[in-house]
Order: sequence, then structure tokens, then C-alpha cells
Amino acid sequence: MSKEIFKFRCDGKEIIIRPHKPTDSISEITELLHKSYKQLADMGFRYLATHQDDNETEKRLKKGISYLALDEEKIISTVSLYHNNSESYNCNWYQKKNVAHFGQFGVLPEYQKKGIGNYMMDVVEAKAKELGETELALDTAEGAEHLIYFYKRRGYRFIEYVNWDVTNYRSVIMSKKL
Repeated sequence: MSKEIFKFRCDGKEIIIRPHKPTDSISEITELLHKSYKQLADMGFRYLATHQDDNETEKRLKKGISYLALDEEKIISTVSLYHNNSESYNCNWYQKKNVAHFGQFGVLPEYQKKGIGNYMMDVVEAKAKELGETELALDTAEGAEHLIYFYKRRGYRFIEYVNWDVTNYRSVIMSKKL
């Protein structure tokens, strides 16, 4: 088994996590993100992933090292690791040497709370460490307390606040030592 392909069992099914391929359906990934972020949109948070189009999804996938989780052929989760491209971010922490960050992280609602998000995080954290990063960071809405709690349980800590042009909320930057 390749170092870039991970397998685990969930509800009696084999789930595969692998790198995004150019042949993967961008529309399916965009739809996954919209569904994954719907609860947050319903809470009033305008994350980019709540409404981005296929062009934005593809751009964000290509900008990073992106992974997909699949249940047979169905894409059920996605995450993108951004490494060595922090110059385009208006965030002091993201611009630091040896700090990678991840985004465009979503799990289809019917697959949430089954450990898939944790597996995706394990893969991204391991990849960032393999690339020589000493910190892995993320941003989320200040009011998304359930997400902040999830990340704190994984060892992420508060770094700073940022206001992005594409959202309607103040973001919390969190980071974890690798």
C-alpha cells in the first residue's frame, strides 16, 4: 500500500483516503463542501465553502496538497494542506516559516461523527510534519464553538484573530505544534 493511501473501517465499510486526482469530479467536491458547511451557513456564517463555485473549488484544490476520503467511489470528505505558499494570505501566523495550514475541510453530514474528520486530520498533520513543518494551523469562525472545541481536543491552541474579505465573521487562527 502506498504511503499516500490510507484505509480504515467505518460502519463496516472500508474508507480510503488518498490524494486528489485531476480526474476527480470538481462538481462532486463542491457539492460535498456546500452540504458539509450547510449547518454553519444556517448559523449565519458565510464561509467561502458555503457558496463557492467549481472554479474556486478547483483553484483551492490545486493550490494545496489535497486529500479525499471515499466510500467506494463516493467522495465523502476533503481537506487541503497549504504549504510554502503563505505569501498570498493576510495573516501573520500563516506567513511564518515552518507553519503550514489547512482548509477546505469538509465531511458529508451523513458521515460526520464517525471519526472520518479525525482520520483526515491525522493524514494532514502527518503530511505537514513529513514536509518539515513545525506547526499546522487553521482558521474558523469565532462563533463556531463546536469546531473550536473539536480542534482544541486535537491539541490546537488560539493564536490570533483575522478578518478575511470573503467571510462575514471574525476568524480564529488556531495552531498545533507537530
